[in-house]
Amino acid sequence: MAGRVALITGASSGFGAHFARLFVREGAKVVIGARRADRLSALAEELGEAALAVSMDVTDEASIVAAYDAAEARFGTVDTVVANAGIAVAGRSIDLPLADVANVVNTNFIGVYLTAREGARRMIAAGFKAHGRGRVVLIGSITAEMTGQGDAAYAATKAGVAHLGRQFAREWVRQGVNVNVIQPGYIRTEIDGDWFDSEHGKAQIAAFHRKRMCPIDALDAPLLLLASDASVHITGSVLTVDDGQVL
Repeated sequence: MAGRVALITGASSGFGAHFARLFVREGAKVVIGARRADRLSALAEELGEAALAVSMDVTDEASIVAAYDAAEARFGTVDTVVANAGIAVAGRSIDLPLADVANVVNTNFIGVYLTAREGARRMIAAGFKAHGRGRVVLIGSITAEMTGQGDAAYAATKAGVAHLGRQFAREWVRQGVNVNVIQPGYIRTEIDGDWFDSEHGKAQIAAFHRKRMCPIDALDAPLLLLASDASVHITGSVLTVDDGQVL
């Protein structure tokens, strides 16, 4: 990742904060975006000169454009995008208010769409076709391949992300931008709250074939592969990293 400039959304906690630390350790400059400015500032201070915190709402296109502008002013053209921002609202479909459904769709699908699109626009304009070093990684979920209770909107948006990755890959295949999707399994982060400490959550873990959660660093090697020059011949792929949970 040395010499790369990465923009990571949803970077104030969970996967996004972990990915930022990983990329900096591997030599990249990182632009960390999210709505929680206080957490971003703390993370940027921890990461030092290699990090830039930008206030970013992925449901607002102007906010995304401003974040890329700030990234270019500080580090140059972003060549690695990790569209990670996402939310979940639990509840049966017949009970969820429309506002909650719209918020999930706007963040998990439209936000990913806008983030990846703006990054690709700039890579293409910067002439990435000549060297093919553009990388876009969309963060999906194994729920895209599952049915369950209480997460229909979330799971449907993640299924949309999987196909969106293939669509973008096909559209930009001759423009020097590779697009791939990582579908993590169940990993303990803030988005889950205390669910996995509850009796139902413990029962869910017990039902996994290996009866365990995935550690967050299980995503490190796949992400580094897809975000680096090592993935020069990989585009349009959807990679599941779940310790066999979805089997």
